[in-house]
Formats: sequence, structure tokens, C-alpha cells
Amino acid sequence: MNDKNDKQALALPSSRLSRFSKLGSLATRVAGNMLADGVSELARGNRPKLKDLLLTPGNVGRVADQLAQMRGAAMKVGQLLSMDSGDILPPELTNLLAKLRSDAHAMPEKELVKLLSQQWGEDWRKRFIQFPLKPIAAASIGQVHKVIDDDLKRLAIKIQYPGIKQSIDSDVDNVAALIKMTGLLPKKLNLTPLLNEAKKQLHDEADYALEGRRLQEYAKVIANDDAFAMPIFEPQLSSELILAMTYLDGSPIEELVDAPQILRNKVVSDLMRLFFKELFDFQLVQTDPNFANFQYNHDEQKIILLDFGATRNYPAEFANAYRRLMSAAVAKDKSAILQAALTIGLIAEAVPSHIQAIITDMVYLACEPLYAEQAYDFANSGLSARLQQQGMQIGLDKEYIHTPPSDAIFLHRKLGGLFLLAMKLKAKVNMAELFAPYLYK
Repeated sequence: MNDKNDKQALALPSSRLSRFSKLGSLATRVAGNMLADGVSELARGNRPKLKDLLLTPGNVGRVADQLAQMRGAAMKVGQLLSMDSGDILPPELTNLLAKLRSDAHAMPEKELVKLLSQQWGEDWRKRFIQFPLKPIAAASIGQVHKVIDDDLKRLAIKIQYPGIKQSIDSDVDNVAALIKMTGLLPKKLNLTPLLNEAKKQLHDEADYALEGRRLQEYAKVIANDDAFAMPIFEPQLSSELILAMTYLDGSPIEELVDAPQILRNKVVSDLMRLFFKELFDFQLVQTDPNFANFQYNHDEQKIILLDFGATRNYPAEFANAYRRLMSAAVAKDKSAILQAALTIGLIAEAVPSHIQAIITDMVYLACEPLYAEQAYDFANSGLSARLQQQGMQIGLDKEYIHTPPSDAIFLHRKLGGLFLLAMKLKAKVNMAELFAPYLYK
């Protein structure tokens, strides 16, 4: 392998002690750099702030690289916090965590071959005509290989990194401790519910048998829907650490940025329509908004859906509460929005009335695409900036510290990802028309 591949293929520290020592040595190096930088700044007559010393480019790079090498929960919890808590974490910390959204390091080939021999037997190569040892993608929990089996079927084989499952709980706790060490978190902010949910979500994503069942279950969501295609589960090659499925051709969804406007509008419209179908018809939502989970096949004119590890079942009552909330926004009935938000848990009963009013206004504003009188122009709406401006009112109010229920957090994560994709593709979509079949009466 060349130097680039050598860098990308790094052995995974698997024991709890080795993983903890990695984080401990990282903290020591970061602290040492902060001390050295602080002395240098003082020598120049400056009085540096702690966060400025912590978040130097060198330290940010060290934290991101170390967590990427550890993969698993150490990397994933950073992804979850950066994507789900952007409204409560300081921008400096959010930017640090956001660096963990890129690809992780792949397994060394020797380690990969050993794992495959353990899972499939020593003669596993006989089952394939082609099995490249270099993955086509490497992420936080596993890596994916494009192969051809002895029946000439093209497959995508997802292989889990060894020891990931066993390290989840300790990794989440260790990374949380590392983040708290920065001193950037609000003192009253209770991250425990989010961290507990991160552990549960990660255990689900590391359960490849569960993801196999999700693949089969989700197929019902897109049955008879010509806009979408998804892989088919291949149980005969799947195991505790391996998920096998058919391989589908597709290009990254974000490459459609240069496609004709009508195609960009249709793709985003179909994805928004799918979200409503997931939540209101099936109560089964794929909550991971990563752009890599969506591809587009130009020949078949289909959106390819990938990665169902973060798929969640939602209670019918919860989905119906969101239906009432969105319907109330369409009717411009803020009193009904407040009642639905209280039911969902977006607003706590104990929160002062003036804060309840601010959050209600934010929810109403967030639903703007639903009550727009024409096709909503996502790229030019300025909605994100307006929501951020309103959210600052809450951030400045010490009386409001509230973490929404995990079901809502993951649902908003999906919606936020779809909104970002719609902005990137500069789509214009009639959201009111898409939601009309679900309007609460």
C-alpha cells in the first residue's frame, strides 16, 4: 500500500484500558500544548483565554485525529453532539466535533483477513469471485467492501471493527469527560439524557442482526414507490460482525447541485414526501441525515437509500402529536402549537410563560415551509439564521435549560439534514402540497 493507504489503515485499540489510555494521553498532550502556548502568549504581553488556548488548530486536529483512529463510540458521540446539539454547544466546540463527520481510518488488511476467517471460515475466499481488501468506505463503526460472489451477484459487505460493541459505554463516558474538561459547556446543562441515548443508539447501530431486520422492515415503506431503491438483505453471508446486502449503483446525492432545477426540486420533494410517509404512515424513520446515506441513479432515475442502523420506531401517539403541531402551524394557531409542543416535550410545563412563548414562536417559524403560499425556496429563505437569532433569546435566559426527549432530538436531526440538503441543492418545493394529505382535521 502507498503512504496514503498506510495512514488510512490503522489498527483499532480494542481493550477498554488501551482506549482509555489513548484518551488520557490525548488530554495530556493537549494540556501540554495549552501550557506552552500560554507561556508564549504571556511572554508577548497577552492574557489568553482558556478556550483560545484549547481550540488552536493543532489541538483541534489532535482531538479529531485521535477519535477518528479510535472509531466507534469515541468518534460517533462527537458526530451526534455536533449534529444534534448545535443550538446548545458553543460554536468553538461544535466546530471541533464537526471534524469527526469525515471518514474514519480503515482496518489493516491483516486484521481484516483474520476477522473474515473467524466469521466465514478459512476458505472464505472460495465464496467470492472478487473481494478487494481495500474498502470503498470507512466510518465510525465499520467499513464497506464492494464484492462479487460466486453467483456473479454484486454485494456490499459491511464489516464491523473488532471490539466496537464492547467499548461503546466506556467510550461515550470517556469522550463526555474529555468534552467537559474543555470548560466550554454551560454548567447547568445536563447532557446525561443525550449521552444515554447516544449509548442506546450506538448499541443499535452495532447490532447488525437488527439492521438486517430494519432493511427488511423498511422495504415496506418504499414498496411500489418508483422514486426509491434500497439494498436487499443477504442473511446467508451476514453474522454478528458482518452485514451483507445487494450493491446498488449511485452517485453522491450532493453532486446533483449542478443538475437541472426541475430534477433538484423533484429529488428534494421525494425525500420530504418520504419523511412524511415514514413518520405518519409507518412510524419508522431512518434518522441519520448524513448525505452519504443518499445516492442518485441517473439511469433508473431513482434515489438510493443506504444505511439503516439509525432507523427508529416511533409511537403512534408521538407521530400524531407532530401531525397536530404541523397542522396547527399551517392554521397559524399558536395556542394549538403550544399544546402540541407540551405533549411532545419540546416545552416543559415548568418553564416560565415568556419562555414558552419564545419557543412557540420558534416552532412556528421552523414550520414556515409548510405554510408558505408557494414553492419554498430553501436556499434563499434565511430560515436557519432567523431561527438562530430567536434561539439566542433562550440562550441568554438562565431560567431555560431543557433537553427535549430523545425521540424528538433524532427526528429533528433527520429534518435538519433534509433541510441542509435542500439548501445545498437550492431546491424549491411546495411543502404545503406534500403535507396536505396529513393535515389534521
